[in-house]
Amino acid sequence: MILKLFSSAGEGEGHQLSNFYSNDHFIGEHPIKTIFTQGTQSGFRVFLLLAFAITLMLLDKHVAAINQIRTILSVPLASLQYVVSWPIELVDKIQDTISTHDSLVQENLDLKAEQLMLRAQVQRLLAIESENNQLKALMHSSEQLQSKVIIAQLLAVSADPFQKQVILNKGSRDNVYVGQPVLDANGVMGQVMRVDPLTSRILLVNDVRSGLSVQVVRNGVRAIAVGDAYTGQLRLLNVPQTADIRNGDVLITSGLGEHFPEGYPVGQVISVTKDPGLQFTTITVSPAAHLDRSRGVLLVWPANRVKQ
Repeated sequence: MILKLFSSAGEGEGHQLSNFYSNDHFIGEHPIKTIFTQGTQSGFRVFLLLAFAITLMLLDKHVAAINQIRTILSVPLASLQYVVSWPIELVDKIQDTISTHDSLVQENLDLKAEQLMLRAQVQRLLAIESENNQLKALMHSSEQLQSKVIIAQLLAVSADPFQKQVILNKGSRDNVYVGQPVLDANGVMGQVMRVDPLTSRILLVNDVRSGLSVQVVRNGVRAIAVGDAYTGQLRLLNVPQTADIRNGDVLITSGLGEHFPEGYPVGQVISVTKDPGLQFTTITVSPAAHLDRSRGVLLVWPANRVKQ
C-alpha cells in the first residue's frame, strides 16, 4: 500500500517535470530564444524592403510601363501635395497682406507728415514773398515821396476792438515824433500818438479819435474824415447834401491839417446816402491803406519838419 503511494507520487512529479520542460518554462532558455526570434524577424523585413526597392529601381530603368504608372500616380499625389501646401500658402499670403497693409499705413503716415511740412514751408514762402512785395511797394512809394522816410515794422496790434492802434519798432532814438504821418504802400495809415525810446504807438485813420482833412481828386471838394470803430471804415463829417461827392470818388490829404502833407491817398467813397430828414449827407469811405494787413509802413518827415 505504501509502495503504491510512493510510486504514484513519483509518477506525478515526473509528469509535471516533463510538462514544465515541454512548455519552455526553463528560466535561462526562454529570454534567449525570444531575442533571437525578434532579431531574425527584423532582419528579414529589412531584407524584403531592400529587395523591393532594388526591384523597383530595375523595373523603372528597364520597363517602360513603370513610367506610365508613375505618371498616373503623380496626379493624385500632386493633388495631395496641393492640399497639404494650401494652408501654408494661405498663411503666407495672410502674413504678406498684413505686412503690406502695415507698410502702406506707415508709408501713408510718413507721406502725410511730409505733405504737412511741405505745406508749412510753402506757406512760409508765400508769407516771405508777400512781405518782399510789400517792401518793394514801400521802397517804390518812398522814392516817389519828396520827404524823408524810414521803414518800420509792426510789433503789436491793440486787442481792444474799439481802439484802432498799432505799435511800431521805431521810437525817439529814430527821431520819431508825436503827430508824424504813417503810410503804407497804398495810402495813409494814421499818425504817431505816443513815442517811447524804442517803439511808438500809431493811431490808425479808422479810429474814432482820428480825423484828417481830405479832398476829392475829381473836383477838389474838401471834408473831414473820421474813423468808424464799428465798421472799420471812414466817415465824412458835416457834408452838405448839395456837395458834389459820388460813389467811387478818390480822396487824398488836402494838406490843410497840421500833420499830413498834401496829396497822400486816403480812400475811396463807397456809399453816399442823402436823407431829406437829415441836414448832412452820410458818406462812407473805404481806407486806401491796408490797415489790417500791412506789416511794413513808412514814417514820413514832411519838408517843413526836415528843415526844422
